[in-house]
Amino acid sequence: MPDKPTIFLLDASGYIHRAFHAVKGLATSDGVPTGAVFGFVNMLLKVLAEARPSHLAVVYDAKGPTFRHQIFPAYKANRPPMDPALKAQLPLVRQLVTALCLPAVEMEGFEADDLMATLARQAREQGFEVVLVSADKDLLQLVGPGVSLWDTMKDLRLGPEEVRQKTGLPPELQVDMQALTGDASDNVPGVPGVGPKTAVKLLAEHPGLEAVLAAAPAMKKSKLRESLIENKDMALLSRRLVRLRDDAPLRFEPAAFRVVEPDRDVLLPLLTRLEFNKLIKDFAAAGPRPQADYRRLTDLDELARVLEQAKAAGQLAIDTETTSLDPIRADLVGFSLCVSPGLAYYAPLAHDWPADEPQAPRRQALDLLGQALADPGLLKIGQNLKYDLNVLRRAGLSVAGPLFDTMVADYLLNPAKASHGLEAIAAEHLGRGVIGFEEAVGGKGKGFAQAPPERAVPYAAEDADVALQAAQALGPKLDEADLRRLFDELEMPLTPLLAKMERYGVLIDAEELGRLSAELDQALAAGEQKIYALAGHEFNINSTQQLGQVLFDELGLSQVKKTKKRTAYSTDMSVLAILAAQHPLPAEVLAYRANAKLKSTYVDALPALINPDTGRVHTSFNQCVTATGRLSSSDPNLQNIPVRGELGRRMRGCFVPAPGRLLVSADYSQIELRVLAHLSQDPLMLQDMAEGLDVHTQTAARIFDVMPGLVTREMRVRAKTVNFGVLYGMSAFRLAREQGVSRAEAEDIIARYLGRYQGVARFQQQNLSQCRQRGYVTTILGRRRFLPAINSSDRQAREAAERVALNTPIQGSAADIIKLAMLRVDEMLTRHYPDSPMILQVHDELVFETPEGGVEQFAQAVRRCMEDVLKLDVELKVDVGWGRDWAQAH
Repeated sequence: MPDKPTIFLLDASGYIHRAFHAVKGLATSDGVPTGAVFGFVNMLLKVLAEARPSHLAVVYDAKGPTFRHQIFPAYKANRPPMDPALKAQLPLVRQLVTALCLPAVEMEGFEADDLMATLARQAREQGFEVVLVSADKDLLQLVGPGVSLWDTMKDLRLGPEEVRQKTGLPPELQVDMQALTGDASDNVPGVPGVGPKTAVKLLAEHPGLEAVLAAAPAMKKSKLRESLIENKDMALLSRRLVRLRDDAPLRFEPAAFRVVEPDRDVLLPLLTRLEFNKLIKDFAAAGPRPQADYRRLTDLDELARVLEQAKAAGQLAIDTETTSLDPIRADLVGFSLCVSPGLAYYAPLAHDWPADEPQAPRRQALDLLGQALADPGLLKIGQNLKYDLNVLRRAGLSVAGPLFDTMVADYLLNPAKASHGLEAIAAEHLGRGVIGFEEAVGGKGKGFAQAPPERAVPYAAEDADVALQAAQALGPKLDEADLRRLFDELEMPLTPLLAKMERYGVLIDAEELGRLSAELDQALAAGEQKIYALAGHEFNINSTQQLGQVLFDELGLSQVKKTKKRTAYSTDMSVLAILAAQHPLPAEVLAYRANAKLKSTYVDALPALINPDTGRVHTSFNQCVTATGRLSSSDPNLQNIPVRGELGRRMRGCFVPAPGRLLVSADYSQIELRVLAHLSQDPLMLQDMAEGLDVHTQTAARIFDVMPGLVTREMRVRAKTVNFGVLYGMSAFRLAREQGVSRAEAEDIIARYLGRYQGVARFQQQNLSQCRQRGYVTTILGRRRFLPAINSSDRQAREAAERVALNTPIQGSAADIIKLAMLRVDEMLTRHYPDSPMILQVHDELVFETPEGGVEQFAQAVRRCMEDVLKLDVELKVDVGWGRDWAQAH
């Protein structure tokens, strides 16, 4: 006899609450809380994976009162309001369930438990087995023949016997037990003085609530006897409250509860928005593999035909396979091409294959490819094209625009995403998975040159095919978001410029770094002794636990905050900065950490990064990392090299030009404040900048109500903090902490600032209002930053989004301006100074290497170009300098 069909009835509300308390602190990069969503969906996927149900229902509690409130108005009256962070996630849970195409049930006036009871009864009547997926004790009363309960968190499965063992009573007496004990969480009164043990004993002796109540008068005198007699009506009322109704007006139709495949077109973008990266990969990989024709390309005539087809189509997707992730040192192993979706080619050039496995003739194949790549009428499409440009240049090929980089396009559409890799793009925009690198090469630690032909060809060809299809999907989205011009005119021309800067690199004075390393060793040793002397004994300075004991237990300094686990004192940089005002030891620890970080991150690491072929360090400039649009750099990260102080000067002094040349630094002055003045149209700020006055002195004079000549250094520092703090939506709490003033004084300073600079205040309010309406903010050039948490009911998430909304138009516009300046200056260099390349971009600064002769003329040409790059209502100002190292130039 075949097994009966089974339906799984899932208690959504219970699991959402459990997930919320189990997964703390999880949020998207934009601050949207997602812990409850993540925990719930993983539990749901566990049910689907382990049970593989044919039928399922996700059952929700509906908003508003139920019939129980009519019986007993105080029902659930003692429950606190729902946590805003949880409330904000409920719509996301429902969206995910819908995207998974899972049947869902809710009904006004009924709780989820009543709907589960109704569905369970009707499903049993139609021959189904029923599994209640929940940990709610209220559902134990439903367990019986053909109905079981599954607590997935504890992996417990309860049938009638297990219920008896767990509670001491069979399922049919669970209602009566709850009627006696009550339920504090639901404000069900029960009988005072009757707990679970007493209830079990009473119902074991007198099966049924009526029997217990009837026997009460004959019991020996006791508080229990009196309570049972006095609260008889309350017990009967409690039973009405806890008994689940199985007559809700809904109908079980098996076809309506059948489990079907999820809607990947809806699911994958939603998972992307939630930043559930593993689930994105899992669902994309589980989808049907698209039909494709991936061919090995070794015949030169066939290669020529493919390139002719590309010319006729006006587009060519390309991808390179290499020996290294470092494009400056990577050798080309092969290249893949795609002209039309689903048909792609891989031309192997230098694989370690047996002689009978054909490969394309390297030089002739590259000559043909080079002709196509140099064609300015052919659109070149790829993923992370900057890498390919450098690899192809190393192989002797130049690539002319126009370009379409799918990674950059995806980044523009959603800069806050955790990943803009091809796998994530394919999952979100194409609803498909891609072959993984390790799958292609046959395991970790193997290079692509060793990948066998049957794996290498489909892997490489797929990359070009997916890039082409992704470009076709992303292009219209750029148009729809009004980002096409920013993409075509700013970001894409910037890609080859960044590639050129990476190739050129920067010289490092390794000997000077060695001397600095030795000095830092001495400074660290001296710092250790100072710290030990202040502590009164030696300890492990790098141990947060031991440092916390010294600071808080031994020295008695006031606690600032706990760690995330709340089991130890926090000793992070912000905490030490506050404690430094109380005791000299934290200040010494800060100095010690700064020296140790500088030594390990830069002084000792940079010599190892010198390319033996060029003698230079080649950083990687990242277009798709920061959500504001600013460039970042890695290997090494030059953005974090200290600027101020003796150490900063010494560190920059290790960056030098080639013999006979100088470094030139061109740095935008207060560009973010100038952007703020332009966007806010604040008359005072515009006037100060037009007259060339010191902005921070003028601000101090206004907020402290003194003449500019009477502004003290402390006043100016505080005003500077406020000026820049406004850019980042600084709170009064943070201003008070950073300036060492009271919260009330900090609030007063901010109020006075916004009272004097009313244009800034107005701009902030307008900006926030627009963001709440549109869900995003924009820069001067139209770059967008999406902030879904701006309307969140979770205060912390909402306030974080508001701070980002205030800052992004300023910082993002500054980022756009420096990028635009890079392009305009590079055009000028190409025409007039081809021997003076741009080699670094750090924050608002550009660094060049130029011959000694004519350096002043060169510097002024750069200054003029940068200051004239964009017309604002305030003048852009650039500070230029030059010298025999970066420190002198800066």
